[in-house]
Amino acid sequence: MDNTLPASIDPVFAALEPAAVWAHFAMLCRIPRQSKAEGRLRDEIQRWALARGLSASVDSAGNLLLRKAASRGMEKAPGVVLQAHLDMVCQKNAGTAHDFSRDPIRPLCRDGWLLAEDTTLGADNGIGVALILAVFEDDTLRHGPLEALLTVDEEAGMGGAHGLQPGLLQGRLLLNLDTEEWGEFYLGCAGGLDVNVRREGRAEGLPAGHTGLRVDLRGLRGGHSGIDIDAERGNAIKLLVRVLRDLGSRFPMRLAELNGGSARNALPREASATLAVPSADADALAASLVAWQSLLRQELQGVDEALEIDLAAAAVAEVMSSDDQFVWLASLSAAPHGVRRRSLSVAGVVETSNNLGMVGLTASGGSCNFMVRSLIESGSAALADEIVALFALSGTAAEKAGHYPGWTPNPASPLLALCQSVYRRQFGAESTVQVIHAGLECGLIAARYPGLDVVSFGPTIRGAHAPGERVDIASVGRAWQLLTAILTAIGASGSAGDEWLRLRVAESMV
Repeated sequence: MDNTLPASIDPVFAALEPAAVWAHFAMLCRIPRQSKAEGRLRDEIQRWALARGLSASVDSAGNLLLRKAASRGMEKAPGVVLQAHLDMVCQKNAGTAHDFSRDPIRPLCRDGWLLAEDTTLGADNGIGVALILAVFEDDTLRHGPLEALLTVDEEAGMGGAHGLQPGLLQGRLLLNLDTEEWGEFYLGCAGGLDVNVRREGRAEGLPAGHTGLRVDLRGLRGGHSGIDIDAERGNAIKLLVRVLRDLGSRFPMRLAELNGGSARNALPREASATLAVPSADADALAASLVAWQSLLRQELQGVDEALEIDLAAAAVAEVMSSDDQFVWLASLSAAPHGVRRRSLSVAGVVETSNNLGMVGLTASGGSCNFMVRSLIESGSAALADEIVALFALSGTAAEKAGHYPGWTPNPASPLLALCQSVYRRQFGAESTVQVIHAGLECGLIAARYPGLDVVSFGPTIRGAHAPGERVDIASVGRAWQLLTAILTAIGASGSAGDEWLRLRVAESMV
């Protein structure tokens, strides 16, 4: 990678500003970066950094650490860590011929937004990575000592942040660039954990006189399982289970497979079931599905009224036992999903929720996953225990895993005060401070580096974790303007610059 747009770059980026940021994001779109498979991208960035004379190393968890020396005269300024994650959520619409392990993302511009129509875009958190790389590329920017922490596996369990070792980072201030609402500084976030459920089953042969059918429920908007959990969007798994339980009460239906969702931290947009019914009942079952589609569209009007339920013939060789079918459908129907409690201390913010994000069942057994979030540790623990207890009633194994701490807000943060002051000077307006229900790596990083002062911000992103994800182009330019101004202000605190900034930043070093 060099300082100019490559000749092979998608023309959609050619007119976008700031050019350096979009050139780096174009590179991110070209290189696949699924969670746990970020190696190719990480190696490309490391080669680029070393070619520019920057320090670049990979830690034992697979995270990439870059370092850039301070500008002349700013060597004594507090060190700043810029942090983002390399991986992206890989979601696509049904029927979309896209392989996230090899195909590039194909973005387009529309009405001031950069988006991907049938896949996720990867602006979460690719724009944060692009902003950081543009900073490290810019030799005209004046700043103090800089580090970049580019983590791996954030979207699939925060594996990179979990594996981050104490003593690696030198900076005392950290700017996380994983925020998705321009004009807001994030100062805290939810923690959480997963509940993984698994049950072995006993397959049976196809009953005599039965025909195989496949039911597909699709067309939901989906979205981020934290940020969008209170938007009342449909969960394809829960909806299809509801339909199947009704069908089972009226027809001698036998379930062969049930699949839904493809990411633990995304609201499931699609689910499918393969089943068998007596051939004589096939037409009546089809009519029931037409009625269900109409009912669910009415219930989800204004949110997910594009829902579709399709029926097709399918080959079925084995089905679940009647007992296994009952346990799975009853348990998934009773299992919680969505908002459990709203915060009493942070107005307008969800405190505790969970997402039934994935299910994969066959005639011989299967599994499902719940992602539980809460602003308070006891909230996530209680809800996870409730899910475990529900499945224990049927002797189904459910275990808690992947706990990560929340990020406790510090309203007195000197770095926050500095960021707000710079924002005010740059844009002539006041910013806002938020605590969000999504999970950020800030809590894990801060737990390993006590005393680290952390603030998060970024451009406006909509539809993260779902096809159609988009980023507001103008807000990317504003985020670049803010980031560079903040770094220059912090750097000036190590010289004879603004005394107020020097004192405010110095407070964070205590």
